[in-house]
Amino acid sequence: MEFSTLLFAIENGTAIITINRPDKMNALNKDVIADLSSAMDEVYTNADIQSVILTGAGPKAFVAGADISEFLSLDAAGGAELARKGQEEVFNKIENCPKPVVAAVNGFALGGGCELAMSCHFRLASDNAKFGQPEVNLGLIPGYGGTQRLTALVGKGRAMELCMTSQMADANEALRIGLVNHVTTQEELLPRTKEIMNTINSKAPLALAKVIDCINHAGTADGYATEITRFGECFATDDMREGVGAFMEKRKAVFTGK
Repeated sequence: MEFSTLLFAIENGTAIITINRPDKMNALNKDVIADLSSAMDEVYTNADIQSVILTGAGPKAFVAGADISEFLSLDAAGGAELARKGQEEVFNKIENCPKPVVAAVNGFALGGGCELAMSCHFRLASDNAKFGQPEVNLGLIPGYGGTQRLTALVGKGRAMELCMTSQMADANEALRIGLVNHVTTQEELLPRTKEIMNTINSKAPLALAKVIDCINHAGTADGYATEITRFGECFATDDMREGVGAFMEKRKAVFTGK
């Protein structure tokens, strides 16, 4: 697929989506949002895609924020619509994707960039990465799920401090507070992420989708009920019978996603 603001490639079953505006620090604007929405539609429907790596072009930024110039003409209703559209078309679509989506964060992930990384199922960071929600400096708050996902990932107190002070967390601090899973050098970021995705791609696709759904329900009123239901559904799949059979026969399972 071809996009005006993204690079899109498929390697070994993994779609690599690269936000490609390095001269603008890969800032989110309406074109990037539209392209990301279309790219995620392709992920959902293309059977050749098992997982996704989301990253940014160049050594300086994953996504350094939103294109602030687009804000100046908006009133309260327009601002709410901007947030709603972005959430529905991109951020929620990533979070609820039945295929694993992992962020490889190089450089700045600020504002909408931090929110984009947090919408992914987990994150790896290069050692030059910096995360932050600096919206209060503009008289704004996060609008793409930042207050909600940051709280879920690092806890209420840390989320309050990060959003209120607008201070950035470097890669090691992000690792310490649970915002990222791994820190690598810049050179090793994509190879390490691809290595993890190759491992994930070898697992049962239907089970992976159910894991994502259940963990996304963690802490909600129906979290345990969702897990019970999805666990039961696994018993109706060919993949479960293949996985159990392979275990009993001491061989490697070959999953078909059925």
